[in-house]
Amino acid sequence: MNIHIQLFAGLVDLFGTSVLHIHVEQESVSIEQLKKQINAAYPAASAQLMTCFFAKNQAYAGDQEMVTAADEIALIPPVSGGQPSNYEITHDTIDVAEVTSKVNNPNHGASLAFIGTTREMTNGQRTVLLEYEAYIPMALKTMETIGHEIEARWPGTFCAITHRLGKVAIAEASVVIAVSSPHRADCYEASRYAIERLKQIVPIWKKEIWDDGSEWKGSQTGPWNPLQTPQFE
Repeated sequence: MNIHIQLFAGLVDLFGTSVLHIHVEQESVSIEQLKKQINAAYPAASAQLMTCFFAKNQAYAGDQEMVTAADEIALIPPVSGGQPSNYEITHDTIDVAEVTSKVNNPNHGASLAFIGTTREMTNGQRTVLLEYEAYIPMALKTMETIGHEIEARWPGTFCAITHRLGKVAIAEASVVIAVSSPHRADCYEASRYAIERLKQIVPIWKKEIWDDGSEWKGSQTGPWNPLQTPQFE
């Protein structure tokens, strides 16, 4: 069975077509299964697909809804009136001002933006670029968890995190963490907590690419236990 999926706006640019043709063996398939098949066929589009919803016969469809070849299926990207999330993953260049705008509050006296960038020299070795990949659904969920933890530790503090995937060149930002709080001490502490916690629990992996090779980073930095209670203050 072939399912034809209509695409709109930025999805047309992303996939290079206005209609996706997906072949499935069954006579019917759930929206959830369809999502998985598209993700497997187009892994570079995973982050964008996370923000989209399916429509079946011109009505929004949940993950468990079944579709057939006779149905009119569309993949709907966020509409212009949609509310952006404070926790995002993207393959695009990160707009620092956009991330920091999410934590603006007239009653806050302090705001900080932590910008993690690609460093060229590390221990005498030249990095050409970094490459990131993620388990996107869990990464978004754990980023949101960090925001909840910050709110519990420093009440009234706002947090927004955007992380980039794919190849990130020298001096480009891979992550932006924006924090705002009524008082600067809480803001400083929450900002550091956010990046240290992100490195501890968010399933995003970094490959360092050099002139003469590459290596996925992780175990080289020491013991790792995402279930451990945070020790950084």
